[in-house]
Amino acid sequence: MRIGIVCPYSFDAPGGVQFHVRDLAEALRDRGHEVSVLAPADEDTELPDVVTGAGRALPVRYNGSVARLAFGPRAASRVRRWIDAGRFDVLHLHEPMTPSLSMLALWVAEGPVVATFHTSQVRSRALQVAHPLLRQSMEKISARIAVSEDARRTLVEHLGGDAVVVPNGVYVDTFASAAPRADWQGTAQAPTVAFLGRLDEPRKGLQVLTAAAPRILAETPGARFLVAGRGDAGRADAEAALGPHAAAFEWLGGISDADKASLLRSADLYVAPQTGGESFGIVLVEAMSAGTGVVASDLGAFRRVLDDGAAGRLFRTGEPDDLAAAVLAALADRSGTEERRRRALRFVRHFDWSTVTDQVAAVYEMAVAASDALGEGTVRQDLLAQRTPWLLGRRPRARVGGAER
Repeated sequence: MRIGIVCPYSFDAPGGVQFHVRDLAEALRDRGHEVSVLAPADEDTELPDVVTGAGRALPVRYNGSVARLAFGPRAASRVRRWIDAGRFDVLHLHEPMTPSLSMLALWVAEGPVVATFHTSQVRSRALQVAHPLLRQSMEKISARIAVSEDARRTLVEHLGGDAVVVPNGVYVDTFASAAPRADWQGTAQAPTVAFLGRLDEPRKGLQVLTAAAPRILAETPGARFLVAGRGDAGRADAEAALGPHAAAFEWLGGISDADKASLLRSADLYVAPQTGGESFGIVLVEAMSAGTGVVASDLGAFRRVLDDGAAGRLFRTGEPDDLAAAVLAALADRSGTEERRRRALRFVRHFDWSTVTDQVAAVYEMAVAASDALGEGTVRQDLLAQRTPWLLGRRPRARVGGAER
């Protein structure tokens, strides 16, 4: 199958969606599919060979973060040329409601289209404004995927229709087999606690961790906090807030995928103090895969990834005292932490790319089959919905994408 995947966010500063797109493309290639990814990127950005750069992106504040997006006539021209050259059997658009390449691709798409929605928001004015303008284009989408129940809820409440939930994927064995580093490993008296995330994005919760640190250090004076992520302003604010406790924090900066796996394999605990805007929690799955005990805020997405607390400890979101208590309990209750770790190692298999790729490929096949069948006038939409419930509410286009059949 010839598959075109469009990522709306720039690979100049990759994050969760970009990594998901990259890994999905690689997993599909490993199964013999022809895959091409289109994404914003500056000309000098080093890209995976599966990714085609679509030019420079501009930073835009969105959902408590800064997204780098590409829009306008030049971007639209590049999208059209890429689609025409690719002659894809199916086009897979990530976040098509975001004003970037995926939206542009949806406007010109003529064949089977699959859309994945990553965003989780209680209320989105942007989606409410955009929906009436894009309603006709949304009819082109043959099948919808949401990466979590939270993302699905956002989709249903703001756009209507429905979606099948297919989680973000992780190469579980890569994290499970990573080599730990001695300087990142802790001891019973000096455990290591890891944090990964943009330091200057408040929703990532570094400020909650730094506020909890004094109490943790009061009871475990040797504890070390290993902090990985970019954002000099966030680090400066954290060090100022920590005062004399700043010496317990080691700032690793941006790290490679290999170093991330090694860090998670080395640390005694991984802490996820995010305060909102999370639709899944991929780093939790990575930490669980590495065999690291997890302490996370009780956001709905995190609660589901941690099997409602059976695979990791939860604390009240945004509450430093509760975070400190959860960390101290995890360090003190070694048997309880070990039991959660064992549960996590079993549970993460649901998120392995071997499973996730099967699910995504099944959606592709159904989208293509539905488009073919409806083009021949042999299958009604209501009958199709009964056979494949996750295609509810969408009307596939009659034409098959550029590939000749």
